[in-house]
Amino acid sequence: MSVTRTPVNPWSWSLDYGFTQAELVEGARRVLVLSGQGAVSADGTPQHPGDFPAQLSLTLDNIETVLKKAGMTLGNVVRINVFTIDVDAMMGSWGDLAKRFTSAGVQPTSTLVGVTRLAFPDMMVEIEATAVD
Repeated sequence: MSVTRTPVNPWSWSLDYGFTQAELVEGARRVLVLSGQGAVSADGTPQHPGDFPAQLSLTLDNIETVLKKAGMTLGNVVRINVFTIDVDAMMGSWGDLAKRFTSAGVQPTSTLVGVTRLAFPDMMVEIEATAVD
């Protein structure tokens, strides 16, 4: 079976930056690789400056939106990479992140990376994900 790749873009703002929100790779099984998602509105405007828990919640909501567009849920996620400008705040909120995935019946592998800055100056957290079905 040949591999096909399909961009998944519930919003178009990212196309102006030269990337898609996710790419669906199909072959023997489906693999969805999500670009880093953050706390942005549907038009790409950063939301909740300075409010780490609100940014994390919206980031996870945006991951779910991309997954839904591809016919998947958080239950399909097998890996996340978490990038943050505040590792301590992320560790303090990790329970909220874990609860979202546990409620979906999964505990994906993960990596947490502290960075000096993310794509938009007000962003405090960004999460990449890989999902399969």
